[in-house]
Amino acid sequence: MAGHSKFKNIMHRKGAQDAKRSKMFSKLAREVTVAAKMGGPDPDANPRLRSAIAAARAQSMPKDNIERAIAKSQGGDEESYEEVRYEGFGPGGISLIVEALTDNRNRTASDVRAIFSKNGGNMGESGSVNYLFERVGEVIFDVEAGDADTVFEAALEAGAENVESDDEKHYIYTEMTDLNDVTKALTDALGEPEGSKLIWKAGDLISVNSDQASTLMKLLDALDDNDDVQTVYGNYDVPDDVMAQLSA
Repeated sequence: MAGHSKFKNIMHRKGAQDAKRSKMFSKLAREVTVAAKMGGPDPDANPRLRSAIAAARAQSMPKDNIERAIAKSQGGDEESYEEVRYEGFGPGGISLIVEALTDNRNRTASDVRAIFSKNGGNMGESGSVNYLFERVGEVIFDVEAGDADTVFEAALEAGAENVESDDEKHYIYTEMTDLNDVTKALTDALGEPEGSKLIWKAGDLISVNSDQASTLMKLLDALDDNDDVQTVYGNYDVPDDVMAQLSA
């Protein structure tokens, strides 16, 4: 389990309990609203909105919820969210980047700082860890889109930089400026992706032991439970044997 691959979005490793599902839908709707407000309500002309809608659909978010989130962006008195990024450290020297959408920057910063300090980590200054990550585009397809060779050939033809496949997903990485063009080409070749967005991709990963992994999971869970936190990226790697111990 690596912090930059299928577990980079901590929401994806949560159970399907109703409360968690409702929170996840709320976060997805917030991203849809912000994307539509920034780039317009037409997904064909707004790559970020198109990606947000794809992410919502991948989590089985009802169509009505998506349409309400888009409509909300066109109102004159809707909540105003801004994008903020926090950097910090977890157990074992792990570096984390936290992305949030907030209507109160001071509240969110205070909350995130408290989460780090109460769960074995500490929040750093801006720029303290982002040099350990690369800003790249990522396009995600379900494994049903094709086998690894098929997806690799499509990615190569589309101008992507790299492909990582596992038993569940294909992750296709692009230069930051090429994301929209690569996504369009891949959509033509493989169908609609599950997601397409700019991410922070970790460079060298740090392996954690069982104690560190247990603390890390608590930290990630606490960040996930914060309403403003959208995504967390980390340079951690949890070996399979450690994952087995945590799951036992």
